[in-house]
Amino acid sequence: MSIEFNNVSDGGEEQRLVTKTLISQDDNEATLRPKKLSEFVGQSKAKTNLSVYIEAAKKRGEPIDHILLYGPPGLGKTTLAAIIANEMSVNIRITSGPAIEKPGDLAALLTNLDKNDILFIDEIHRLNRSVEEILYPAMEDYALDIIIGKGPAARSIRLDLPRFTLIGATTRAGQLTSPLRDRFGVMLRLELYTPNELLKIVKRSAEILGIPIEEKGAFEIAKRSRGTPRIANRILKRVRDFAEVRAKGVITRMVADMALNALEIDDLGLDSTDRRLLESIIWNFGGGPVGLDTLAATVGEEAVTIEDVVEPYLMQSGFLNRTPRGRCATKKAYEHLNVDFNGQLEF
Repeated sequence: MSIEFNNVSDGGEEQRLVTKTLISQDDNEATLRPKKLSEFVGQSKAKTNLSVYIEAAKKRGEPIDHILLYGPPGLGKTTLAAIIANEMSVNIRITSGPAIEKPGDLAALLTNLDKNDILFIDEIHRLNRSVEEILYPAMEDYALDIIIGKGPAARSIRLDLPRFTLIGATTRAGQLTSPLRDRFGVMLRLELYTPNELLKIVKRSAEILGIPIEEKGAFEIAKRSRGTPRIANRILKRVRDFAEVRAKGVITRMVADMALNALEIDDLGLDSTDRRLLESIIWNFGGGPVGLDTLAATVGEEAVTIEDVVEPYLMQSGFLNRTPRGRCATKKAYEHLNVDFNGQLEF
């Protein structure tokens, strides 16, 4: 199996340790990725169905049907695509929606595929509409319709393509157009991981990286990783630094707790940015509701950063509500910050 990369976007998130998209600290993330479906931890429903689809396609000697992987970032969509290619013993070419700027870019990718190869498009919801139109006949009829010339002399040429598999990944399935979504034969949603699943991932990554770690130390990292393997692996590397400099090199529960407190990541995975947002809503606006633009100006962040980066986990964890009138802190947020509903600190 060969893998080719083509301008995979990092999503543009800010450089927070608990961000779910790729940052500079994830340069060697590929070395930690499992290569087989049996090595992939978690996502049991998706794995069970996927194993059936792969086995059936191999028995028929056909490429697996087009697959759409969707869910929050950092859960293993790219990893699963590479695993599918490995299990099918075919090549995979990896690119991203924003990187395919014009129909000619997509045509170049598709015409260079061999029979049964996989084309993986990350952030497929960000495809240019003109590019998406070219993709429809490619997915359905394995053909490309190309217009040559302009005006009255223009003519259409159809190029036959080898039978291939398109694997699309998106964090926003709702932004996919219906014609594109309907052309995927398999749709798999990836869910956030449980602490016990992340525990297995942390222990496996520690073994690969040669990091001495105890069970309780691994669990401390797992439960503060916001249900995301990418964050767990990133935190593991930073905790290793503290273990080597301030301890004896072994990650124990005490060492992990000390390191995570120094990184300002609390027991539920909230960092300083998360807490600053909740504290602003509680102390400056009486718990809300408060509008997004007003909140952004108060905490000194861009509105789009708050909406796309900070708020999702706070809402998933029950700390924040979005209402028609604005953002509101929940009772759980007050309790987590040790503030009662009268705005008094609890001791």
